[in-house]
Amino acid sequence: MADYETLIVEKERGRARITLNRPEKLNALSRRLQSELREALWDADQDTRVHSVILRGAGRSFCAGYDLTPNRVRAGETVDETDKYAEVYRGSTSFDDDTWRMQDAQRDRMTIFDMHKPVIGQVHGYCVAGGTDLVLLCDMVIIADDAQIGFPPVRAMGGPPAHMWTYLVGPQRAKYMLLTGEFMSGSEAAEAGLVLKSVPFDELEETVEELADRLAMIHPDMLAGNKRSVNLALEMMGARTMQRLAAELDARMHSSPAMNEWRTRNAEGGLKEALAWRDGRFSDLEQRRAWQEEHWSEGPRN
Repeated sequence: MADYETLIVEKERGRARITLNRPEKLNALSRRLQSELREALWDADQDTRVHSVILRGAGRSFCAGYDLTPNRVRAGETVDETDKYAEVYRGSTSFDDDTWRMQDAQRDRMTIFDMHKPVIGQVHGYCVAGGTDLVLLCDMVIIADDAQIGFPPVRAMGGPPAHMWTYLVGPQRAKYMLLTGEFMSGSEAAEAGLVLKSVPFDELEETVEELADRLAMIHPDMLAGNKRSVNLALEMMGARTMQRLAAELDARMHSSPAMNEWRTRNAEGGLKEALAWRDGRFSDLEQRRAWQEEHWSEGPRN
């Protein structure tokens, strides 16, 4: 089994558990993590002992999104070129260059959809932005009742480059989530159909393992045939083409003034300040009123 820097991989009793393992960053997705995840998923798909994969996160959350921390290199430091995610993924010089790089990263994520063996998403804590890009490609998702799932970058940075939202919850719910950037709780996500099921946090692991137990009693050929029949139906409804379009639409939004302001704030003030600028007025009533007063002080127009 390969040695991974950003993952923990365990195989037993017909399942492979792949754990995102950057807990100090809330498992934010670096390019290295995504590349290693692709490798681990294909390895599990080829392993005849594995019937299913459990995808989960170490520490307090499943995944806090893409790693957008500015890369400040000090004198004498060396930089891992494969891990300069914030610069490579968001700092492109042209629309086509941006789209190409995003679709390159998309090939890593689509392994979840393309591999023959089913993948179970196990979600706790926060599942934000890039975390949703991963988990909504899973075949079944079990989430903790009190987890929070959403894509707040739509408020200033672009849209999800992986778009399964409409296929899972329908157009109106998808529009609400992607036009407001609000979060759903795990229980709300289950009620809406975004995920298969929500359970209390202390029952999450047991519920996921029980599902993997059931899959372990079915021959992988059967699992593969039935997973692919559903996914091919999704493809006939445009799901694969939609992934490519979602990446291009996200790249289009990267040229907006809001995204330029985000880049400036992230580079100069750091991620915490940039997030406060992006999200503060949505979560705090006083900030919201102050923002509205500043931007709409002229009052209504005829």
